[in-house]
Amino acid sequence: MLTREVPFLLKDGRKALLRSPRQEDVPGLLDYLVKSAEESEFILRGPEDCKKYTPENEAKWIENMNAAENAATLVCQVEGKIAGNCEVSRSNMAKIRHRASVGIALLKEFWGQGIGTAMFQELIRIAEGWQGLTQLELEFLEGNLRARALYEKMGFRIVGVRPDAFRLKDGSLCNEYIMIRKIG
Repeated sequence: MLTREVPFLLKDGRKALLRSPRQEDVPGLLDYLVKSAEESEFILRGPEDCKKYTPENEAKWIENMNAAENAATLVCQVEGKIAGNCEVSRSNMAKIRHRASVGIALLKEFWGQGIGTAMFQELIRIAEGWQGLTQLELEFLEGNLRARALYEKMGFRIVGVRPDAFRLKDGSLCNEYIMIRKIG
């Protein structure tokens, strides 16, 4: 689904813009995907997984996301650079249509600037417009204290844990926590 454009100021005074991804974003999005995967073990994809991303696939993904009825993707652009992206999506299946999943990631250089809060405010606004939706869901990895603080600030609460859900590069296993935020 195409979303509205939301301009806002970062905490350091720079101008930022939340908007739907565009075809001209493909190179910047590919760079962002690789860099964000290199910077943090707290996101699902690793740098090795980014090899599958091609300009053609990314262009098709943008087209599909912008045309979707039950999903919205936002990119955050700061001074011409993709700083992060986020997504909210729900199933068409009747038994789980009341639930929507949320995902978010930011480049490290933009952490602590208010982008995560702005993204969540817009994702929540979008989700509140979906008829019959009663909850947003997300997961985060054990040790990701910054993300947890943001999610709790935005009204999410831990409802479950998947023990040993992720194997990190050093071979250690960590838990994944499931969070829910009620809508309406």
